[in-house]
Amino acid sequence: MTLAAPRLNRLPAGERGITIGDFLVPIAVGERISERARHIALIVIGAVLIALTANIAIVLHGQTFTLPGDVRVTLPVSPVPITAQTFAVLLVGGALGFRRGLMAAGLYLVLGLALPVYAGGASGLHTLIGRDAGHWVLGATGGYLLGFVLAAAIVGRLAELGWDRHVGGAVVAMLLGNVVIYLVGVPWLMVAAGFDLTTGLAKGVYPFLVGDILKLALAGIIFPAAWWLVGRGDGAR
Repeated sequence: MTLAAPRLNRLPAGERGITIGDFLVPIAVGERISERARHIALIVIGAVLIALTANIAIVLHGQTFTLPGDVRVTLPVSPVPITAQTFAVLLVGGALGFRRGLMAAGLYLVLGLALPVYAGGASGLHTLIGRDAGHWVLGATGGYLLGFVLAAAIVGRLAELGWDRHVGGAVVAMLLGNVVIYLVGVPWLMVAAGFDLTTGLAKGVYPFLVGDILKLALAGIIFPAAWWLVGRGDGAR
């Protein structure tokens, strides 16, 4: 099965591949620069957005909260920081499409090798993999960083097929992207920290579930609303 399978296509052939990012560059500006320059500008903007949100952190680790109905929730201590970054990755992927989304997340990953743009101001190859006492070791969050690239590409491809134009499709696309990040990040975390599956889930998934639900809800609103605004603006959609 490929992402181009007919049952995944939700658009007429002439509209496939067009994403909301294609409408982000003002017409007056777009007419003065080449198509390649527009693509490069969007990729750079996407990478910068991911970098900026990497350090918008929500410090909740190890704290207990009382929810309505006297339900108490304790978030376990986790080596994975809670930030707005994951939402930015999925948002960039959906807005820019497969290639540009992949390149934006990839550019962010490369920038972090030299600049402190990873979560918590981290940087360097050791965040992914490094040497300790003569042995190669994995950085605890490296899998999530690699998962960002794959997730941005998948969400971007689904957006190119029209999934982001309706509430249900936008939510499912973002959900799939989110799951991909965990599928790469959690096993990597388990190997890096020596966790078993139960501990890996407790520290690498459960602390983020509430935030994930909020992200999916936002995506279900933002993308269809953006397309509605585009349709009002040009009368084409």
